Amino acid sequence: MKSINRWIYGPTPEEKVRNWQGKLRQQERQLDREIRNLEVATSKSKIELKQLAKKNDIKSAKLLAKEIVRANKQRDRLESSKARVRSVGMQLQHQLSMVKVTGAFQKSTEIMKTTNALVKLPQLSATMREMSMEMMKSGIMEEMMEETLDSVNDDEELEEEADAEVDKVLFELTDGKLGQAGKVGDALPENKEDEEESEEEIQRMRREMQELLG
Repeated sequence: MKSINRWIYGPTPEEKVRNWQGKLRQQERQLDREIRNLEVATSKSKIELKQLAKKNDIKSAKLLAKEIVRANKQRDRLESSKARVRSVGMQLQHQLSMVKVTGAFQKSTEIMKTTNALVKLPQLSATMREMSMEMMKSGIMEEMMEETLDSVNDDEELEEEADAEVDKVLFELTDGKLGQAGKVGDALPENKEDEEESEEEIQRMRREMQELLG
């Protein structure tokens, strides 16, 4: 009988919520992996940054410090997104409780706002858009708001904040040796081979960080 009803009426509210929560758990695991990868890459970059500071290579150190700042900002975003994913899961569980009382899903402005924020994250965009369409059909959400321009502005803001934080990061990670040490390029390695090796290493680490930052 259940299979017949499911064929006629589609999945039950319980089945829908269970399916959505399964997708949310998958997204949360993906975010955890990305956060761990960022932390590993950042740790390696901090070690390299201190080595550059010892060589008095301010130019390369500042370039790497900027990538570290960007990575820290991205990690914060991923942590916030993970919290939002959990929030949607809890709100869906609340919806399921309401179904038992009212017999149907209720519109939720909170779920819509939180889901819209998650859609802006490239790592989650496809899955969250798919879930949003399903929740719209179920009556939980209204039509999604497009906020692609906000995402672009967020990226520009991230760049500005990274530039402002570079000196602070250098100062903290090098025990005050760099950060207020003058303009970029004031001091570079005297040995040309050391300079070339340092430049190659810094470019390699920047590429690794940028790949993680997407």
